[in-house]
Amino acid sequence: MTTLFLLFNHSLTDFQKADAQNSLNVENIENPPEDVRNLWSKIPADIENIFYFLSPVRQWLDENAKERDILLVQGDFGATYLMVDFALKSKLTPVYSTTARSVIEKELENGHVNIEHHFCHVRYRRYGK
Repeated sequence: MTTLFLLFNHSLTDFQKADAQNSLNVENIENPPEDVRNLWSKIPADIENIFYFLSPVRQWLDENAKERDILLVQGDFGATYLMVDFALKSKLTPVYSTTARSVIEKELENGHVNIEHHFCHVRYRRYGK
Protein backbone atom coordinates (compact mmCIF):
# COMPACT_ATOMS: atom_id res chain seq x y z
CA MET A 1 0.00 0.00 0.00
CA THR A 2 1.62 3.25 -1.20
CA THR A 3 1.05 6.50 0.67
CA LEU A 4 1.49 9.99 -0.73
CA PHE A 5 2.85 12.34 1.93
CA LEU A 6 2.07 16.01 1.30
CA LEU A 7 4.62 18.70 1.97
CA PHE A 8 3.40 21.82 0.23
CA ASN A 9 1.26 24.88 0.97
CA HIS A 10 -1.98 23.94 -0.77
CA SER A 11 -4.74 21.40 -0.58
CA LEU A 12 -4.90 18.76 -3.26
CA THR A 13 -7.67 19.21 -5.78
CA ASP A 14 -9.92 16.29 -6.63
CA PHE A 15 -8.12 16.09 -9.99
CA GLN A 16 -4.73 15.87 -8.23
CA LYS A 17 -6.03 13.15 -5.90
CA ALA A 18 -7.36 11.12 -8.82
CA ASP A 19 -4.09 11.55 -10.71
CA ALA A 20 -2.11 10.40 -7.66
CA GLN A 21 -4.23 7.27 -7.48
CA ASN A 22 -3.99 6.56 -11.21
CA SER A 23 -0.44 7.57 -12.14
CA LEU A 24 1.37 6.96 -8.85
CA ASN A 25 -0.70 4.00 -7.59
CA VAL A 26 -1.37 5.84 -4.34
CA GLU A 27 -3.84 4.28 -1.95
CA ASN A 28 -3.54 6.76 0.92
CA ILE A 29 -2.87 10.48 1.11
CA GLU A 30 -1.29 11.77 4.31
CA ASN A 31 -1.40 15.43 5.29
CA PRO A 32 1.27 16.62 7.71
CA PRO A 33 0.24 17.34 11.28
CA GLU A 34 -0.63 20.96 11.96
CA ASP A 35 2.74 21.83 13.53
CA VAL A 36 4.62 20.51 10.48
CA ARG A 37 2.20 22.24 8.09
CA ASN A 38 2.69 25.55 9.94
CA LEU A 39 6.47 25.16 9.99
CA TRP A 40 6.58 24.40 6.25
CA SER A 41 4.43 27.42 5.38
CA LYS A 42 6.47 29.88 7.47
CA ILE A 43 10.14 29.17 6.85
CA PRO A 44 11.95 32.27 8.11
CA ALA A 45 13.88 34.19 5.48
CA ASP A 46 16.48 35.39 7.98
CA ILE A 47 17.85 31.96 8.99
CA GLU A 48 21.09 31.14 7.17
CA ASN A 49 20.90 27.36 7.68
CA ILE A 50 17.43 25.78 7.81
CA PHE A 51 18.56 22.15 8.15
CA TYR A 52 17.83 21.99 11.90
CA PHE A 53 14.71 24.10 11.52
CA LEU A 54 13.31 21.28 9.34
CA SER A 55 13.93 18.58 11.97
CA PRO A 56 10.20 18.19 12.80
CA VAL A 57 9.48 17.53 9.11
CA ARG A 58 12.12 14.82 8.89
CA GLN A 59 10.92 13.32 12.17
CA TRP A 60 7.31 13.16 10.89
CA LEU A 61 8.44 11.32 7.78
CA ASP A 62 10.83 9.04 9.72
CA GLU A 63 7.97 7.99 11.98
CA ASN A 64 5.30 7.56 9.30
CA ALA A 65 6.72 6.94 5.83
CA LYS A 66 8.15 3.69 4.56
CA GLU A 67 10.39 2.78 1.64
CA ARG A 68 8.82 3.54 -1.75
CA ASP A 69 6.18 5.88 -0.32
CA ILE A 70 5.88 9.12 -2.24
CA LEU A 71 6.62 12.64 -1.00
CA LEU A 72 4.95 15.53 -2.82
CA VAL A 73 7.26 18.41 -1.93
CA GLN A 74 7.06 22.02 -3.14
CA GLY A 75 7.79 25.30 -1.41
CA ASP A 76 10.81 27.32 -0.31
CA PHE A 77 13.61 26.37 -2.75
CA GLY A 78 16.20 25.57 -0.11
CA ALA A 79 13.78 23.60 2.05
CA THR A 80 12.54 21.71 -0.99
CA TYR A 81 16.12 20.80 -1.94
CA LEU A 82 16.84 19.54 1.58
CA MET A 83 13.66 17.48 1.73
CA VAL A 84 14.18 15.98 -1.74
CA ASP A 85 17.67 14.96 -0.63
CA PHE A 86 16.23 13.49 2.57
CA ALA A 87 13.55 11.61 0.63
CA LEU A 88 16.08 10.08 -1.75
CA LYS A 89 18.33 8.97 1.12
CA SER A 90 15.27 7.51 2.89
CA LYS A 91 14.25 5.61 -0.27
CA LEU A 92 11.10 7.68 -0.67
CA THR A 93 10.07 8.91 -4.11
CA PRO A 94 10.01 12.74 -4.21
CA VAL A 95 7.63 14.29 -6.76
CA TYR A 96 6.16 17.66 -7.62
CA SER A 97 3.02 18.75 -9.41
CA THR A 98 3.46 20.27 -12.85
CA THR A 99 0.91 22.83 -13.95
CA ALA A 100 -0.37 24.55 -17.04
CA ARG A 101 -0.70 28.27 -16.43
CA SER A 102 -2.68 30.96 -18.13
CA VAL A 103 -2.88 34.69 -17.51
CA ILE A 104 -5.77 37.01 -18.27
CA GLU A 105 -5.00 40.73 -18.28
CA LYS A 106 -7.79 43.27 -18.27
CA GLU A 107 -7.23 47.00 -18.47
CA LEU A 108 -9.49 48.83 -16.04
CA GLU A 109 -11.07 52.25 -16.59
CA ASN A 110 -8.85 53.92 -14.00
CA GLY A 111 -5.65 52.96 -15.85
CA HIS A 112 -4.91 49.99 -13.62
CA VAL A 113 -4.51 46.47 -14.96
CA ASN A 114 -6.18 43.46 -13.36
CA ILE A 115 -4.22 40.23 -13.83
CA GLU A 116 -5.72 36.80 -13.16
CA HIS A 117 -3.56 33.70 -12.97
CA HIS A 118 -5.07 30.27 -13.53
CA PHE A 119 -3.21 27.06 -12.72
CA CYS A 120 -4.24 23.57 -13.71
CA HIS A 121 -2.50 20.37 -12.55
CA VAL A 122 -1.09 18.40 -15.48
CA ARG A 123 0.93 15.58 -13.96
CA TYR A 124 3.31 14.53 -11.23
CA ARG A 125 6.99 14.51 -12.07
CA ARG A 126 9.77 12.82 -10.11
CA TYR A 127 12.65 14.97 -8.99
CA GLY A 128 15.81 14.06 -10.82
CA LYS A 129 14.19 12.18 -13.71
